[in-house]
Amino acid sequence: MSVVDEPDDELLARVFLTRVLEPGDEVGGRWVREFGVGEVVRRLVEGGRPLPGVSGKRWAGLLARAGVARPREDLAVAREAGVRFVWPGDPEWPGQLDDLGDARPLGLWVRGRAGLRMWALRSVAVVGARACTEYGAHMAATLAAGLAEQGWVVVSGGAYGVDGAAHRGALGAGGATVAVLACGVDRPYPRGHTQLISRIAEQGLVVGELPPGDHPTPSRFILRNRVIAALTRGTVVVEAAHRSGSLVTARAAQRLGRHTMGVPGPATSGLSAGVHELLRGEAALVTDAADVVELVGDIGQLAPDRRGPVLPRDLLEPTARQVLAALPGGRAAPPDEIARRAQTAQEDAVARLYELRALGYVERHGDGWKLTRQAVMSVRDAPGPC
Repeated sequence: MSVVDEPDDELLARVFLTRVLEPGDEVGGRWVREFGVGEVVRRLVEGGRPLPGVSGKRWAGLLARAGVARPREDLAVAREAGVRFVWPGDPEWPGQLDDLGDARPLGLWVRGRAGLRMWALRSVAVVGARACTEYGAHMAATLAAGLAEQGWVVVSGGAYGVDGAAHRGALGAGGATVAVLACGVDRPYPRGHTQLISRIAEQGLVVGELPPGDHPTPSRFILRNRVIAALTRGTVVVEAAHRSGSLVTARAAQRLGRHTMGVPGPATSGLSAGVHELLRGEAALVTDAADVVELVGDIGQLAPDRRGPVLPRDLLEPTARQVLAALPGGRAAPPDEIARRAQTAQEDAVARLYELRALGYVERHGDGWKLTRQAVMSVRDAPGPC
């Protein structure tokens, strides 16, 4: 029985179209919106006149694909591999993908036990260079682990470099992660990440637009990135050169109104040049998970204040700090000079000097007072005027 014998079976029709239309095909997406899935499938199977917006040559190519599409076989292979198909209108469908308009996926193949819709509601994309530096891998893993520990789902592309580090960081923290692939989810790519992707499928989710067994191509990697951007509340780019594919994800996130963030790197690093370009625009600079959550989280989830270490002198009363700062560094000074420099009365200055002596900051030298070695080091470490 052909798929067109059951025009109301939207599942079969959409699975059929995943074999015929490429991911992100906006012309095909417009057909689905204007004519409905069943009519588009019928026209492709029957091979009549072309649907609007395509040349005769392209229509012939689509008909050739339609001729070999076997949606029931694809569903059987998927079930055997523990893979399900979700589509717009399905209870598991993440509604935020609808923001892609006519470029919205026809559906997603999902491998893993968790619910995609619920996980996507609280997710962040962490992407970056494949040939990343040790710094990039460290930052991606640390950032992902921090997000996972705070209950956020880390989404990435399963690739080498930053993607892999982000997935491992989330898994290592016992958290949730989603890999969005540019091939069939039953066919892990890259091959070197077979074990990692299998672990993600066990502990998280592996998703993709392409049917079982389909292979990745350069264009499919680029088009996959729009799904990562749309699925999540925001995208963090850890390392990216000027022509990095991860910048495509970030720009897609910007177009969709999602948060776009970047982790700065060394000014001399070509692998951070693309991130720095983003940061010069509308992207927000982040350095850890708390920064990210402050942007993408609920109102009131603020990052902690960034402060240097608390020094012993910071615990002194303000007047005592003034007196301590008024002592010259290399000699003893009389109380009247210290009081004048501290802008306080001499009696008050002397009282504070005795307090400071009890704490080991100053010592008597005849009629004068001098800083101890401990105090010299403390004053030297203190921030000076800008």
